[in-house]
Amino acid sequence: MDIYDYSFFFSTMWVGPFWFAMLVFPEHEMTKKVLNGPWFFLGPLIVWWLVTFANPQGMIDLAKDAANPDGILDGLATIMGSKPGASAAWAHMVAGDIFVTRWIWQRCLAHNSPRWIAATSVFFGVMLMPVGLAMCALLVRGDEPADNTVVNPAAA
Repeated sequence: MDIYDYSFFFSTMWVGPFWFAMLVFPEHEMTKKVLNGPWFFLGPLIVWWLVTFANPQGMIDLAKDAANPDGILDGLATIMGSKPGASAAWAHMVAGDIFVTRWIWQRCLAHNSPRWIAATSVFFGVMLMPVGLAMCALLVRGDEPADNTVVNPAAA
């Protein structure tokens, strides 16, 4: 195993406990406490920065390819076909997935969603984020959020 294998593993394992807490213990005070700050997404974000700084040529190549709209997808495919590129992309996706999943979880709590809707939306929020987000958008209904409930993750 090399540094990129470890970074892949670390970014995946970092979000696991946060996702598990939202999935299994959605209303527990400890879940609310650990998801109140930025810790839930900082691990993958740090991995992205470390991998990017360890191999800055990937970002340089991506910037060059972005200047040529006809070649940007080929350039991205080349970068993602490398261990550094795949590792950075994975950390980027995992950070985004857990960030959106936190919003899904908050919205489900705020609207008192049925447990099956909340659990399924949170499950897919990390596993297949567009599916979890679509489920939340389509299925989460109910009372307006209480005044003290944070629904917008940017406001937390």
